[in-house]
Amino acid sequence: MTIRTRFAPSPTGLLHIGNARAALFNYLFARHVGGQFLLRIEDTDRERSTQKAVDVLFEGLRWMGLDWDEEPVFQSSRQPRHTEVALQLLEQGDAYRCYCTPEELTAMREQAMKEGRPPRYNGYWRDRDPSEAPPGASYTVRIKAPREGETVVNDLVQGEVRVANTELDDMIILRADGTPTYQHAVVVDDHDMAITHVIRGDDHLTNTFRQSMIYTAMGWERPNFAHLPLIHGPDGAKLSKRHGAQSVVEFRDMGYLPEALCNYLLRLGWGHGDAEILSRPEQIELFDLDGVGRAPSRMDYAKLSHINGVWLRQADDDRLTADVVERLTGRDGLVVDDVARARIRTLMPGLKERARTLVELADSAAFLARPVPFAFDAKAEKLLTPEARTMLRGLSHELAALGDFTPEALDAALRAFAETSGLKLGQVAQPVRAALTGTTTSPGIDATLAALGRDEVLARIGAVLHG
Repeated sequence: MTIRTRFAPSPTGLLHIGNARAALFNYLFARHVGGQFLLRIEDTDRERSTQKAVDVLFEGLRWMGLDWDEEPVFQSSRQPRHTEVALQLLEQGDAYRCYCTPEELTAMREQAMKEGRPPRYNGYWRDRDPSEAPPGASYTVRIKAPREGETVVNDLVQGEVRVANTELDDMIILRADGTPTYQHAVVVDDHDMAITHVIRGDDHLTNTFRQSMIYTAMGWERPNFAHLPLIHGPDGAKLSKRHGAQSVVEFRDMGYLPEALCNYLLRLGWGHGDAEILSRPEQIELFDLDGVGRAPSRMDYAKLSHINGVWLRQADDDRLTADVVERLTGRDGLVVDDVARARIRTLMPGLKERARTLVELADSAAFLARPVPFAFDAKAEKLLTPEARTMLRGLSHELAALGDFTPEALDAALRAFAETSGLKLGQVAQPVRAALTGTTTSPGIDATLAALGRDEVLARIGAVLHG
């Protein structure tokens, strides 16, 4: 038997980080066992489901590197099949027509609450003859919930979970307008798609017991269920905007690499010893549902930034350069041309050492695209004293005459200049850095000088001296 998992989002908004983790776990489990990972778009809510939201879902999954094995299934296209199964349940006596009006249902719920009972449907039409209904009255189709015994789910994460069948209600499977409900459609789709494992958030656990009624009534084998604990904010409360980014698109725009985000999400609720940084092949090799914990996870944005920094330092320099150039293009006061691109690429090995995000990386590289003259921050301005400017004038003559403008030659020249000037290397390097970058931080000063090139270095020092 081929293991088949699925990710089945509703296209009504952005790809939330909790859903993204569920998609990742489905993907990794399928790949781990040599199975298939499928994608289903649950777009039955036609008013809220938009093509733009569908595109965002596809974009987010592709950015995360989660490729699916078959054409995506759109739930809305399967409505005739959902209706067919509902009518079959009706025909075999496992479902019935309910002619209750909205007003009657409201009164029913209010009466139940007055009597201290759960506000659910009381089965009024369960055993009545449809001929008793008013002529032409609209109806919904409800499944007959079992009234004795219990339903047991052997969840692959939560363990054995039991619910008394008296807690289940005769839920609607077809609305009055003939459209299927989520609870019904998802069962039919999972069965027809031969899904063997349903891996989703534990907020769906109660749905599993209700959906089990349809599997049982149709004589279908239930898939294996694994309900993942939810992701909370750092304070333990439900993750919300006040905690920070929540969607995959937001994390991408904030400068996180997809491999870093996936690595972090994997470790958020799953563990394998002390292993922290895992490549995709390693994740596939090691991942299993046995390692998923039962307790909710807490989003740790500082930890995510740390992991992103690790992945940044391992990332290909050409790839990082392309991203930085894209982020800098269009910024006021910058000229992001081929010259700037070449400088950024040359200095990338040093730039990425300190950055934790692509946004920080772009900010640290921005000085390479600034035309002369440019502004200095307060710390840099403080370094450019009259004494420092005198030193820079002398150094500029040395640099103009230097035959080889490589990092090695520049390092030697700076050290020799400092020694002959009776200065420490830092007393030379820091004012030079301020003059060249407008800040007090950059990669090694020798590499920075080499990346800018002789003409640009002399032009930037000249701007300071004559400014």
